Amino acid sequence: MSKLIKNPGAIFRRPILAGLVVTLVLACITLPAQARETLRIGYQKSSTLITLLKTQGTLDKALAEANIDVSWHEFPSGLPLLEALNVGNVDVSADVADTVPIFAQAAQAKLTYFAQEAPSPSAQAIVVHKHSSLQQLADLKGKKVAVTKAAGAHYLLIAALNKAGLKFSDIQPAYLSPADGRAAFENQKVDAWVTWEPFLSGVQRQLPTRTLADGNGLASYKRYYLTSTRYAQAHPEVIQLVYQQLREAGAWVKSHPRDAAQVLGPLWGNLDVETVEAANAHRSYQVQPVTADQLGEQQKIADAFFAAGLLPKAVDAQDVEIWKPGLR
Repeated sequence: MSKLIKNPGAIFRRPILAGLVVTLVLACITLPAQARETLRIGYQKSSTLITLLKTQGTLDKALAEANIDVSWHEFPSGLPLLEALNVGNVDVSADVADTVPIFAQAAQAKLTYFAQEAPSPSAQAIVVHKHSSLQQLADLKGKKVAVTKAAGAHYLLIAALNKAGLKFSDIQPAYLSPADGRAAFENQKVDAWVTWEPFLSGVQRQLPTRTLADGNGLASYKRYYLTSTRYAQAHPEVIQLVYQQLREAGAWVKSHPRDAAQVLGPLWGNLDVETVEAANAHRSYQVQPVTADQLGEQQKIADAFFAAGLLPKAVDAQDVEIWKPGLR
């Protein structure tokens, strides 16, 4: 016969006490804070809206509230920027000219459009020196023309030559960065220069020039914002926040042209306020969603570059991923 238990309640209290001890021990353990993520943004000097958000700290602040840090990465032009995006070195690309995603598609990059700026055709042009013998587009035949490869200005040049009945092979292209293009043009090492804002207003206000043609009737010149397809799928809420900040920045530039110029001037090589205002007047800065039915000119760009032998393969401009903003 088993022995009588003198204090049977103790049997039930022991597990309770043991559980309390475990609870107290766990409560004393300091849990690590939630890990902060980092959004890596690539941009160019001409990335106006992203540059403003960066300089004013607006986007950093908005993302910090979502427990996200920002790292900024500057690139000399759009093509290396999208290459970095494709290989995963940055997560989001500031605006690039409409031509750049076409070259990225040809390289089979997995990228997603998430915003566009409405057309700004007068924000790029073909300029010559004021006393140049070149009077019309047809006069470019056989001439040396400075242009940045794969930039929007590159397509403007092709479209302008086609209008004049010329082929791209009828000129001597000098593929130069904007800074080198300006130097070559200023020193008359080239006969013409095809460029975009703010470089366009800079040369027009600082040198005696004439404009052979701008984008009106030739090239709409949209600016596109892109992200990697993987990032868009994993972080749609971050893309939504960036999209909204871009819309607000675009509206601010247009409603505060002098204030915007004072911020951007030092960042654009100490351009004077009047030059920056002139440059910004040529840009729409209207940030909008991208839809597949709006990619018609992207197809024209792809076809023109392929016909000129400047793309390795034909591109279907609609064969891309498009992020859609949520309703706000």
